Amino acid sequence: MFKYTKYLLDKIEDVFKELEYTIRYEKGNFQSGYCIVDEHNIVVVNKFFDTEARINCLLEILEKIQFDATTMSESNQKTLKKVQSVLTSQDISG
Repeated sequence: MFKYTKYLLDKIEDVFKELEYTIRYEKGNFQSGYCIVDEHNIVVVNKFFDTEARINCLLEILEKIQFDATTMSESNQKTLKKVQSVLTSQDISG
């Protein structure tokens, strides 16, 4: 289990940065709390979300986009493995 902290949010934002996605926190009418603009690699997340909701949105988006994790920095690969292992264990138990 990981804690939903600003530090974790920053690490996940680094993953997106390396994937060349821009994350913007803005207000809008998002039914799911976020919007992905694929043509421009932009992710827009509801700015009124707290840290936990922002992390959950970004993790949900990571599951939807295609990328090759082996080309990423070692630090970001570790972040992804940590997050994915926790999410996988939650899917099995929950």
